[in-house]
Amino acid sequence: MPALRTALLQSSGRPGDVAANLKALDEAAAHAAGSGAGLLVTSEMFLTGYALEVQEIAELAETSDGPSAVAVGEIARRHGVAVLYAYPERDGAAVFNSAQLVGPDGARLANYRKTHLFGCFEQDAFTPGDAPVVQADLNGLRVGIMICYDVEFPENVRSHALAGTDLLLVPTAQMHPFQFVAEQLVPVRAFENQMYIAYVNRTGPEGEFEFVGLSSLAGPDGTTRTRAGRGEELVFGEVDPELLQASRANNPYLRDRRPGLYASLI
Repeated sequence: MPALRTALLQSSGRPGDVAANLKALDEAAAHAAGSGAGLLVTSEMFLTGYALEVQEIAELAETSDGPSAVAVGEIARRHGVAVLYAYPERDGAAVFNSAQLVGPDGARLANYRKTHLFGCFEQDAFTPGDAPVVQADLNGLRVGIMICYDVEFPENVRSHALAGTDLLLVPTAQMHPFQFVAEQLVPVRAFENQMYIAYVNRTGPEGEFEFVGLSSLAGPDGTTRTRAGRGEELVFGEVDPELLQASRANNPYLRDRRPGLYASLI
């Protein structure tokens, strides 16, 4: 099985301007496809911007099959590249912090709602999701989705490992002074759970926040396969099934678990 070349779009886009962000996504998809990538991943809330007023988020929120979903599907199909984009999702009266995976044919493959909301801002703006493991099959890989704070809970990522996730996509809005998450925690999560993790961040100042960039693709061997800097950037990394298979054969963590000892966790 060939490696899946993955493009990480480190950008905050243009907060509050969905049309401009769709245009930027289209341009990034063209660049990604031209560079041989089969998958493009955006940052958290890329479609609308993150640091918005609660009312503005509610006004910009769309259903998972809304106009922006249709537009992203057209972008994916036109360039022949799968796209994971993050957006505020409207479902009745509820608004979720969501991410949706669209296949290279434009079909919607999976939609995930952030389960762990960070701080008062997110807790005021969003309803938490209640499905911890959301997956889809892409290019022979089992792809899972999380958003930002979710990956900081080891039980969350372990649930994906036990469900067979090969590549975990994590759009994020990771801010100063928590850059150690990008630099240290994410590679450890990939190693202890024997998977690839694509962690894609916003960058620069936005409202009261300062996003630190440092997007990365971490491998199951604990190494960072690619790393962005602090500014706007499109970086590429290879998700190699052969490395994944070899790492899983050599690393006994999942085989040596003793679940009976962990009952107190739940």
